[in-house]
Amino acid sequence: MLSLDFIRQNKDKVIQAARNKNRKIDVDTILQLDDKRREYIQKIQKLREERNILAKKGKPHITEVSRGREIKEELKRFEDKLNETKKNLDRLLSYVPNVPLEEVPVGKDPSGNKELHKWGKIPKMVFRPKSHVELGLSLDLIDLERGAKISGFRGYFLKNEAALLHFALLFYVFNKLAKKGYTPIIAPAVIKGFTLFGSGQFPWGEQDVYKLNDEDAYLAGTAEQPVTAYYCGETLNEKDLPKKFVAFSPCFRKEAGAYGKDTKGLYRLHEFWKVEQVIIGENDVDKAREYQEELQKNAEEILQDLGLPYRVLLMCTGDMGEPQMKKYDTETWMPLRGAYGETMSNSIMGDFQTRRLNIKYRMKDGKTRYAFSLNNTALASPRILIAILENFQKKDGTIEVPKVLQPLTGFKKIG
Repeated sequence: MLSLDFIRQNKDKVIQAARNKNRKIDVDTILQLDDKRREYIQKIQKLREERNILAKKGKPHITEVSRGREIKEELKRFEDKLNETKKNLDRLLSYVPNVPLEEVPVGKDPSGNKELHKWGKIPKMVFRPKSHVELGLSLDLIDLERGAKISGFRGYFLKNEAALLHFALLFYVFNKLAKKGYTPIIAPAVIKGFTLFGSGQFPWGEQDVYKLNDEDAYLAGTAEQPVTAYYCGETLNEKDLPKKFVAFSPCFRKEAGAYGKDTKGLYRLHEFWKVEQVIIGENDVDKAREYQEELQKNAEEILQDLGLPYRVLLMCTGDMGEPQMKKYDTETWMPLRGAYGETMSNSIMGDFQTRRLNIKYRMKDGKTRYAFSLNNTALASPRILIAILENFQKKDGTIEVPKVLQPLTGFKKIG
């Protein structure tokens, strides 16, 4: 969430940023409501001061008693107006997206993204390669038919070596980042609504969230949501920053906005597992850029360890989320798509999330500021299995297991 002071001082910039993100906002109404809010606060303050003066007097005169009743009624009226104004103001503020950094390219859709670099050689196959679905069926690794029967649309079973490979991947990445000094944490999958508002999932992406029957209970779509909220309502010490987490959680998404897309296979699922990187750091854009590069290096190291070709994109304004100031996507080569597919998403959120979650830190001079938050996928599975199965398949129908995973799986190949 942007501060009202920032919006006042940067009105045109905020309006243009929303337009570049393909969002409509009503800044004029926001500022008018803020003016009313300030007016009501001043009136309430004056009435309370007058009430206190009357209360300090001795035996009140009849006119003072009458005035006391009037003050009580006026306070009630202005407090009701203030509450209603704040409610409307907060609603409109919740739809104002973050302002991208200057280096973010302006574009309306993915065509405006900028490719930064590539790594790895795309495999040249002298045989007709199979899709991960064909490989999963032929080697008894994936059962989509029974998955749909048991779980519904986009349901699946991972079996045999694929199940072992899945866990090996998650543990390898989790352990790798823990050794780099990131605090390992297992995040809850059942979360409260304020965490989704805090992360920026609400109000824009509410249609993609699974709501449970219990009051104020939802299924997390990513570990970013509960882990970013870990310090909600707290004031940290600057000397203890940054806080770095490697977080594991199951993830659940309705994919309501992806109807008809990637309906076959393991690319777009309602349920999957994820290892996420989260940083809570200082309110400093230059440091945030450094942290983002660190998160990016971690992600690329993982793909290089696995031997998977990838490319990195700087996302344009129209292809990034509302809370993001800057975003990299890392896409991994998937042979049967004949293209790269997104596997990691690396974002600077600035103080957009921490304002919503009230996460601050105290500086050496005693002043407090809102922290910055960042996050990046380390690994999402089973989507990453698509790249592994398809890139490492052999002519005889077997699949080579990445060397770094062999000690964890106990086998060098599948089939």
